[in-house]
Amino acid sequence: MSETPQLVVHRDKELMAEAAAARLITKIVDAQASRGSASVVLTGGRNGNGLLAALAGSPARDAVDWSRLDLWWGDERFLPEGDPERNVTQAREALLDSVPLDPKRVHAMPASDGPHGSDVEAAAASYARELAEASVPENHAAVPSFDVLLLGVGPDTHVASLFPEHPGVREAERTVIGVHGSPKPPPIRVSLTLPAIRAAREVWLLAAGEDKANAVAMALSGAGEIQAPAAGARGRARTLWLLDAAAASQLPRDMYPPASA
Repeated sequence: MSETPQLVVHRDKELMAEAAAARLITKIVDAQASRGSASVVLTGGRNGNGLLAALAGSPARDAVDWSRLDLWWGDERFLPEGDPERNVTQAREALLDSVPLDPKRVHAMPASDGPHGSDVEAAAASYARELAEASVPENHAAVPSFDVLLLGVGPDTHVASLFPEHPGVREAERTVIGVHGSPKPPPIRVSLTLPAIRAAREVWLLAAGEDKANAVAMALSGAGEIQAPAAGARGRARTLWLLDAAAASQLPRDMYPPASA
């Protein structure tokens, strides 16, 4: 398990999004070259969608074989299919509808008007089964060994839909949970757990803006994952924090190299 996170700090959120998109393209292409396919877990929010929009606008996007890419989600708002607040809806608008993906390899989390209706626990269990079916014996959990798992960091240090002090951040067995009473609307969600997140080869945490500065500093200062869920998000091979200068403003300057500013 990767213990020491790496930090890359960019001048502003636009540059951060463009650089993160370039990194992701390279990672996908390398994985496809070595194993024939790649798998990525997407995140919503302004930074996750900003990355996807930057990827959509990158000339290098055509280097990816989109038909050999599996896409998953770290969390989802438990709302009807097509709702504009759903992460998958926003991802389709930002990127997915403009690239030739294999629909069978786009693994959206269940909607509240899907086969499980309003039963979020059944929806979560269904997604957990889908992940388990996609895993192979050499994987490190009942989920695939994702090449990159993207996470936005909330101002309260939440990642996916794992919030400070909430039951979900304490989950040690299940890979996917239903979330009730989310402090950020809507209150009902589906989320990967920390064990599922830690099965990824690489975990990239995205944060931009002054409103994220305190959360970034807290998560990187040794806080526990119950109080700061972002502190518990790490990859098996690499944990990468991609920040803009505003989000990094409360960190000691010696935590990241000058070249990354």
